[in-house]
Amino acid sequence: MRYPHVFQPLTLNKLTLPNRIYSTAHAEVYAEAGGLPGDRYIRYYEEKAKGGLGMAICGGSSPVSIDIPQGSWRPVNLTTDRVIEPMSRLAEAVHKHGMKIMIQATHMGRRSAYAGDPWPHLVSPSGVRELVHRGNAKVIEIEDIRRIIADFAKAAKRVQDSGFDGIEISAAHQHLIDQFWSPRTNMRTDEWGGSLENRMRFGREVLTAVREAVGADFCVGMRMCADEFYDDGLSHDELRNIAQAMSESGLIDFISVIASGADTHNMIANCMPPMALPPEPFVHLAAGIKQVSKVPILHAQGIRDVTQAERIIANGWVDMCGMTRAQIADPHMMLKVREGREDQIKQCVGANYCIDRQYFGQDVLCVQNAATSREATMPHVIRPTTAAKRRVVVVGAGPAGLEAARVARERGHDVVLFERNAAVGGQVNLAAKAPQREQMSGIIRWFDMETKRVGVDRRLGVEANAEMILAEKPDIVVMATGGTSHTGQVPEWGVDEGLAVSAWDILSEKVAPEKNVLLYDGISGHAGFGTADFLASRGSLVEIVTPDVKVADDVGGTTFPIFYRRLYAQGMIPTPNTWLDRVYLEGNKKIAVLRNEYTEELEERVVDQVVIENGSKPNDGIYYDLKDRSLNRGQTNLEALYAAKRQPALDEQTGDGRFVLFRIGDCVSMHNIHAAIYDALRLCKDF
Repeated sequence: MRYPHVFQPLTLNKLTLPNRIYSTAHAEVYAEAGGLPGDRYIRYYEEKAKGGLGMAICGGSSPVSIDIPQGSWRPVNLTTDRVIEPMSRLAEAVHKHGMKIMIQATHMGRRSAYAGDPWPHLVSPSGVRELVHRGNAKVIEIEDIRRIIADFAKAAKRVQDSGFDGIEISAAHQHLIDQFWSPRTNMRTDEWGGSLENRMRFGREVLTAVREAVGADFCVGMRMCADEFYDDGLSHDELRNIAQAMSESGLIDFISVIASGADTHNMIANCMPPMALPPEPFVHLAAGIKQVSKVPILHAQGIRDVTQAERIIANGWVDMCGMTRAQIADPHMMLKVREGREDQIKQCVGANYCIDRQYFGQDVLCVQNAATSREATMPHVIRPTTAAKRRVVVVGAGPAGLEAARVARERGHDVVLFERNAAVGGQVNLAAKAPQREQMSGIIRWFDMETKRVGVDRRLGVEANAEMILAEKPDIVVMATGGTSHTGQVPEWGVDEGLAVSAWDILSEKVAPEKNVLLYDGISGHAGFGTADFLASRGSLVEIVTPDVKVADDVGGTTFPIFYRRLYAQGMIPTPNTWLDRVYLEGNKKIAVLRNEYTEELEERVVDQVVIENGSKPNDGIYYDLKDRSLNRGQTNLEALYAAKRQPALDEQTGDGRFVLFRIGDCVSMHNIHAAIYDALRLCKDF
């Protein structure tokens, strides 16, 4: 085997894992009312089990005490016996496929917000406020400490009674246990503060109570940080001392190691490293913990390829690798590795769409896999149709068109894919031009290989028109022609007169950057900042103007810190709360007229170049050329689409010039990559 160390079993206490890849605890945002895992939650983990994963730790930040609001991350609620039955169903579902399952239990202390049921007074060792979650907390009292220790034990017993294989106690991400550990948050002078031994007391007593509740044979692990990266926090050497002491205590069976504090916006980006950070950035810190630990070390941060995992484990740096986002992108990854189909793995590119959604209080989804967490309605594996084969023409090879062509061909249909450019990819190719975003091209690389593998008739460099499409005698036409840069919304911007250019012009290198540039970002997504970064990296002095409350306002919590690091490092000037009214020429200089959102005051900027990022508008000309000739007038039945059912128009008699017509993605209206792929999958899975 190419991966002997990855597929070597690992024993934790009495538990034997079939391989050394696992999915770490993360906030899925799938739990139902009351914090109970329902069918969606269970199917999500069962799909990983079907895909050959060795172990999953579910329920990131699942609370053990009632004084933590359920919060936007909708965790599994370990404070009630009502959780035992649905957790039992989850355990049964994954066990039948050979996967082991644990859950993470925690008390988050100050790392929350009081403004939500049950509107508690948060607690922390010294009442220090937390920035990211606006966590105002009281100084924890001895009675609270005793209550919470008992709550950990009760929660652990519920986990054991549910048939789970183990529990992970979180002392990472600045939860309550490591709030006690860290001098950054613990200024106490009693027996719970001061010396390292005293600061470790709360964690020791939690683990002692948990072990007493579940017995010696139940697997208990601890998640901890390897370096907080703060001058006033815990260093790597101090955390090595904590890890050594905990591993020698006899209370735990493994340590799951991460790096970085997590109580400032900047540090959040380290915890779930996006594509801008190097691969596996903190393995050396996990290896440092392993040097002093008497129990196995698990580690997961930025490990997205099984070849990385094999090397890390083979070198003895850690005993098991977490590949959580990799499993979100492709829950069948391990099965494909075992069967020698590595080139079919949909590899995580580190876009962090999944975790960034969670920071917006939205359910975790994958930017490139629309089936993840939708297993009840969306297939990960496309099965051939049992009905008649049809001729399908797809126009446009961006993510929507590529997914449509792939799925239709996997269904067994004859598929022709037209793309006017010489390469597939659409707007993703532009996104990948931005510094720190190059790995976005991995999304297209997979689609490129898969459409070739399944036998799509790809006609690249061919700009189709209505007559060419009809000449193919299609039964089904899918328009996925994307959009065009929406720079004409305000005529006074002067794009047609050459007073301003689009972000697309810059990223495609159709237009060269100039020295003094004003970039107007009307969307506040990745594209605007990516273009500004592209300009700045080529020597331009860039001011980013946006009507939103901050630059990159629509970029998630683990990604915008990377942008801001770049912004300040390159001297970009952020100007939020400001509209671009017009651009005019004065000599050989361009004058940008700006208007403040709140004061209505006008300002002028003298610049060499004005760049507009204002999203896209549908490129729908061919669609309208075909609409009246189609059997369904191009209409998608929304009731069927949203219910994930077959389109009624597909039951029409086609052939002899009769065809049904659909449009998807940005050809309808501006959406993101995930939405474009989802549009295609939910439509074409029933072709």
